[in-house]
Amino acid sequence: MNAPIPVFDGHNDTLLRLIADNKEGDNFFESPHGHIDLSRARRGGLAGGFFAVYIPSDPTAAVVTDRDNLPPALDYHYSAQMAMKMSAKLFEIERESHGEFKVVRSVAEIRAAKAAGSMSGILHFEGAEAIDGNLDALEVYYQAGLRSIGPVWSRPTIFAEGVPFRHHHSPDTGPGLTEAGIALIKACNQKKIMIDLSHMNEKGFWDVARVSSQPLVATHSNVWNLSQSTRNLTDKQLDAIKDSDGMVGLNFAVVFLREDGKHDAQTPLSTMVDHIDYLVKRIGIDRVGLGSDFDGATIPAEIGDAAGLPRLVDALRARGYGDAELTKLCFENWMRVLTATWGG
Repeated sequence: MNAPIPVFDGHNDTLLRLIADNKEGDNFFESPHGHIDLSRARRGGLAGGFFAVYIPSDPTAAVVTDRDNLPPALDYHYSAQMAMKMSAKLFEIERESHGEFKVVRSVAEIRAAKAAGSMSGILHFEGAEAIDGNLDALEVYYQAGLRSIGPVWSRPTIFAEGVPFRHHHSPDTGPGLTEAGIALIKACNQKKIMIDLSHMNEKGFWDVARVSSQPLVATHSNVWNLSQSTRNLTDKQLDAIKDSDGMVGLNFAVVFLREDGKHDAQTPLSTMVDHIDYLVKRIGIDRVGLGSDFDGATIPAEIGDAAGLPRLVDALRARGYGDAELTKLCFENWMRVLTATWGG
């Protein structure tokens, strides 16, 4: 049997699963739970990816939503505590792996880990709740290894307002970057921290496009014309990503794949391939990759978990993608945009 094509994945929520579930036998190295462990990653060819620090809602806080049903902004001290805990989990995995997992800060380190047979992980913040207005925490986390950040998840921060989860609705749902948000984008540009647009509303997207000097990247978003979710990207947004020589990672979440927006795990792989085809036609084969949302979403049952990635590759191959194109979609396109953002 041929080895699976290596995959570098634009997004997972495995750190949240590992600190939140407390299920018996759940760990990163071999687990019956969730979508990713090291054993299943190896079977599926998952060579690395963006490991998200996502701050869940504070269970001790009052449940309040605004007019758009956005979750409330989080307390900074709670957010800082959770971000520290989740970042520590990533470094704990690295330490306990004895070389089988590497937290990476450059494309050279990703390639070296892959050559050594090790899995690699980028420290990514999905929402900047743990970053203070003075950006002191940004400096500290950058020194620790932070190389990618989304200014928002789908809730407001001091930097911007996230996009609410709605179907059959435009992503133009609210205001864009604040002055603090503009300062965050400029600081990330200076430090060469990648900016993730996946949970930005449309005004926020265009503000980042105006302020940032980086390629525009959405690590885990899909095509609005095929699934009219606020979380997906319109043709105009896709054109801007193309013009910046940026990147879109296909989100495996069925709610962002399906035209009807249903949470149905029986969504066929052909629906995923339809999104890939659309993206490739609109922005080019060099600007499309995978951003699974493993451990954070309902994904097609045909994939199941990280071990099932070759089934998606086979579906793409059946649609006419050859080995060179599959290598780009699965791995090399992420290396290209990270090199353009981080430098060599």
